[in-house]
Amino acid sequence: MTSLADLPIRDDLRGQTPYGAPQKRVPIALNVNENTHPIPEDVAQDIVERIAQAILTINRYPDREFTELRDSLAGYLGHGLTRDNVWAANGSNEVLQQILQAFGGPGRSLLAFPPTYSMHSILATSTGTRWLEGERDAEFEIFPATAVRAITEQRPDIVFFCSPNNPTGTPVSLETIAAAYDATDGIVVVDEAYAEFAPTGEPTALTLLPGRPRLIVSRTMSKAFAFAGARLGYLAADPAIADAMRLVRLPYHLSALTQAAANAALAHADEMLAMVDDIKAQRDRIVRELTALGYHAYTSWSNFVLFGGVDDPNAVFETLLAEGILIRDLAIDGHLRVSAGTEAETTAFLAAMARIKA
Repeated sequence: MTSLADLPIRDDLRGQTPYGAPQKRVPIALNVNENTHPIPEDVAQDIVERIAQAILTINRYPDREFTELRDSLAGYLGHGLTRDNVWAANGSNEVLQQILQAFGGPGRSLLAFPPTYSMHSILATSTGTRWLEGERDAEFEIFPATAVRAITEQRPDIVFFCSPNNPTGTPVSLETIAAAYDATDGIVVVDEAYAEFAPTGEPTALTLLPGRPRLIVSRTMSKAFAFAGARLGYLAADPAIADAMRLVRLPYHLSALTQAAANAALAHADEMLAMVDDIKAQRDRIVRELTALGYHAYTSWSNFVLFGGVDDPNAVFETLLAEGILIRDLAIDGHLRVSAGTEAETTAFLAAMARIKA
């Protein structure tokens, strides 16, 4: 049988492994930062009705410019944004890929600050963009001077920040983002996939967009909107950035069904986001109770918690899995990550951790 090694694959892809967390059927899956709350029934009904309507014209190509969706996303984001500031694709991973297709590639480089979202480096490799790494400060923070030093020393074409950061939950300050922008002539991307889980009233990188045409803020509907299976990510930036995305996007890349489903969900944004406060409460509960058990649970602005002080992460992972609870072993020495689920799911996880610690 022919194997991957037998094929004339690109040399820089040899030895690479695809992205993927374990896909196991368990009663409590808290490993990939999904929103485990179900979509409200009335919202689901509206989504179904809009999809049914879209199917009546499914023989035609969808709106290539997804105009209604961009209007809906701009309205949701606020900050004076219009459709011209917004771009969308099939999940924020495709948005980030398109950014690298437009601004990265052979002969260009991307600077990021590990540990961070593992897809960032995979997307760099897949687009032929050289991956560069900067250091983080204590507690996984990135101070302005640290970011500027890394940019000055390595001169990247693109800088990626993940805020709140995955897998640590750590925010990146607006001061750090602004300092990084001023230190480079390249593109600065802030991946805000978990922005809705930040403390109420905290400003996001969207506030930095005016006057910064090389700044891009990426978002997703997968997390707060419980829309992971729908695959809808988007960005906000200067209108020229959307023009760059048009150069690399595939024709009609957002299906009519995806557009219909996303528009329906955005029409119920308040109801869809009502579950966010409960998730934040469970997240903070995880931090408190794991800390009380003697673990080092990091402060998180996301819907998950990274915790250290684990003597044998694989053993804890396997023990939890045997009880039907799936969390994430990220191969960070002495650490594990758990998503904040419903109250019942969180209770089951914390009870199991207490038994392990006993």
